[in-house]
Amino acid sequence: MMSQISDQEDFLALRCVWVNGPVIVGAGPSGLAVGACLKEQGVPFVVLERADCIASLWKKRTYDRLKLHLPKQFCQLPNLPFPEDFPEYPTKKQFIDYLESYEKHFEINPRFNECVKTAIFDETSGLWRIKTVSSSGTSCAEVEYICQWLVVATGENAESVVPEIEGLSEFDGDVMHVCDYKSGEDYRGKRVLVVGCGNSGMEVSLDLCNHNALPSMVVRSTVHVLPREILQKSTFELAVLMMKWLPLWMVDKLMLVMARLVLGNIENYGLKRPLMGPLQLKNSEGKTPVLDIGALQKIKSGEIKVVPGIKRFSRGSVELVNGENLEIDSVILATGYRSNVPSWLQETEFFSQNGFPKAPFPNGWKGKSGLYAVGFTRRGLSGASSDAMRIAQDIAEVWKKETKQKNQSITCNRRCISKF
Repeated sequence: MMSQISDQEDFLALRCVWVNGPVIVGAGPSGLAVGACLKEQGVPFVVLERADCIASLWKKRTYDRLKLHLPKQFCQLPNLPFPEDFPEYPTKKQFIDYLESYEKHFEINPRFNECVKTAIFDETSGLWRIKTVSSSGTSCAEVEYICQWLVVATGENAESVVPEIEGLSEFDGDVMHVCDYKSGEDYRGKRVLVVGCGNSGMEVSLDLCNHNALPSMVVRSTVHVLPREILQKSTFELAVLMMKWLPLWMVDKLMLVMARLVLGNIENYGLKRPLMGPLQLKNSEGKTPVLDIGALQKIKSGEIKVVPGIKRFSRGSVELVNGENLEIDSVILATGYRSNVPSWLQETEFFSQNGFPKAPFPNGWKGKSGLYAVGFTRRGLSGASSDAMRIAQDIAEVWKKETKQKNQSITCNRRCISKF
């Protein structure tokens, strides 16, 4: 009897859901943007999110002092601008408030705690089959969503990257990825090694300084550092303006000249610039230039110590590649993020092994068989917004045509286990 009850519970835990529209995987800004654009087109959809909230990266894996690096007009999502009273560079809290109001305004209603395990295109039926594990409290259930369109909106930063460094497991101090860092308050007076010199590494080092910690920042390779503003104008905005009239290589040259005038020669402080210009490097390799908001001044004053690559860790210290040994108390890994698409999407034609679309911008938003990608352009929120509008328009054209044809045909009754 008990065995029969258990079998029945297992059967009831498995559900098959037909979605009369696309399934969007991810409820970050990219997924919300697609949902809002589809809503405007009148197309039904389902958003699946593995976390228990929207924008989990922003809510749970960012530090307190974070602000948007670009002016708000370049970061707003389609069809709903930022409130007028927001500053030019909204804070983390303000951006989260904006995203929450965006989700409510368009009634997106993601399905939370739904972790996608596999997604595969069924050639026989011509439909996508997306299997998830849905967790609610202490219970778990497997759900299979079946749909005509799949929108991958998990983005460039789905998983943190933790490099293998010799001896790191032997280090007896605190080690954390920057996604778990909140504030320098707990590091007062401590010697902290920040591994990485991108925007996160620079800002965390600055935050540590402001809380009277003693940061050393590892700079293994070259890096572009640009002022966030030039002549009280956003550097990014200036670049966008110049790109309308000048070739990319010339804009890069002008940006570097202006950066040199504002910041001085950063190579005097251990920060060597790449041979490729900042915009070209961003386009070709996805490496974002650092927009300085005060860290460089701390580097010049010696409050942030720039050090070369790591050779190995020991219990309370680190040996650098130049032979220097540093006594340290804590390590913060500002070593970036990666896409997790290859771990669940069974498809190799559109997405490459690194989890990014193979086709370069601006053609990386649409694949075959109803597969789409948003948030992988390496062009921030503005790139995600433009792709979201393209995707919604593309899906809406087919959906409206098919819906019209169905309404004109003779309808018949059919049973569905579940339907959206």
